[in-house]
Amino acid sequence: MALRLPRKLVVKVRILAVAFAAVAMVGMSAAPAEAQQQQRRLQFIRDAEIEHIIRTYAEPIFEVSGINGDSVEIALVKDASLNAFVAGGMNLFIHTGLLLESESPGELIGVIAHEIGHIAGGHLIRSQEAMEGASAQAILSALLGLGAALATGEAGAGAAILGGGTEMARRSYLAYSRAQESTADQAALGYMDQAGISARGLLNFLEKLGNQDLRPTDRQDAFVRTHPLTLDRIESVRYHVEHSRVSDKPLPASYDDMHARMRAKLLGFVQPQIALHRFRESDTALPARYGRAIALYQRGDIRQALPMIDQLIKEEPNNPFFHELKGQVLLENSRVAEAIPPYRRSVELLPDSALLRSSLAHALIESNDDRVLDEALRNLKVAAEEEPRTPFTWRLIATVYGRQNQQGMLSYALAEEAMARGDRGVARFHAEKAEHELPTGSPGWIRAQDIRTATDRPPKR
Repeated sequence: MALRLPRKLVVKVRILAVAFAAVAMVGMSAAPAEAQQQQRRLQFIRDAEIEHIIRTYAEPIFEVSGINGDSVEIALVKDASLNAFVAGGMNLFIHTGLLLESESPGELIGVIAHEIGHIAGGHLIRSQEAMEGASAQAILSALLGLGAALATGEAGAGAAILGGGTEMARRSYLAYSRAQESTADQAALGYMDQAGISARGLLNFLEKLGNQDLRPTDRQDAFVRTHPLTLDRIESVRYHVEHSRVSDKPLPASYDDMHARMRAKLLGFVQPQIALHRFRESDTALPARYGRAIALYQRGDIRQALPMIDQLIKEEPNNPFFHELKGQVLLENSRVAEAIPPYRRSVELLPDSALLRSSLAHALIESNDDRVLDEALRNLKVAAEEEPRTPFTWRLIATVYGRQNQQGMLSYALAEEAMARGDRGVARFHAEKAEHELPTGSPGWIRAQDIRTATDRPPKR
């Protein structure tokens, strides 16, 4: 990913890329250009603010659809193409290209509602035959290695090569039928009506893609390739918009502001040079200053970036994400002691965020002050409870236990980390060690026994 990583190990950064290589090991021949495309890496990013915004947009749709939003994993795919998809159960993947190109929150909400329609319609189960080939199954495992993809925080361990799987196989698996697309459209329209949200955004998005069926496949947007688009679908959505009682109902004004900040931040992180060109110094709008500050920091100019971030904090002292950004800039530039207060403040303002808590814990650990290890551990335990499949959270927990010379709990934490990564052999090794080292019947011993027992069973497919 285009994010500038620090010289030393930094985890849980503001936006963190985790790459999964889809290595072409399928029994087919391909032209060199096609083979290169097949081997394209899949990259995932984490960001507390963007995930918060997407969940804010999605929550009304989750509520009316009867789907528990807490059960849906949201993964941000670092990819410039316009696309979103669901895979492997309750997992919603959104490309950063879609976030950057969506001109309004209504467009993004419409796409989210459509994808929730696929989940509610059981289309993933009905598409199971698309996984019968080994290559498709391999790429699905790459997509759904969410224990690592969603939460690995170690920059140095970002790239993991997975045997099998290609971009072509991925597209094949993710492609829905035209009938499923129409069904998801109708579900989305019903959900938005029930939630009191206009479907104009969905219509605008589909109209943008409306002529792409006439283009060669390699020139179509990813959304069109995986979600067959027809004029009948567009006309059906247009008819709904013309007759719906909520079509002219505006979204909350705060949504537009959140959307502008999200796009500015993403651009600042993934394309800092373009962000500096777009967000001129003379542009005093807050999203522009936000994006420019991030772009400057990404370009290594913290001398200019930090005062801009401080000004943002002065204007919005209760914004947890501004404090988090300051903590990240300071931590990545080896100013660890200075990074801790803004990270603490971010957690005070948004205590439910696992990402913010693990960022604070990492700064505390990096301070090399054993007096703050208990504080780090408290935050990490909350983070692990919120996101139990987060390998690097467990790695940080293991680091704390190691420095406290708690060998049994160290083994237990390493077992949890290995399970989150999907490495069942290593998980069993550390779980067995933990069982021997911890008091029988203690919470860690019980959980270690559960992990060992789980490794005896074949993995779910």
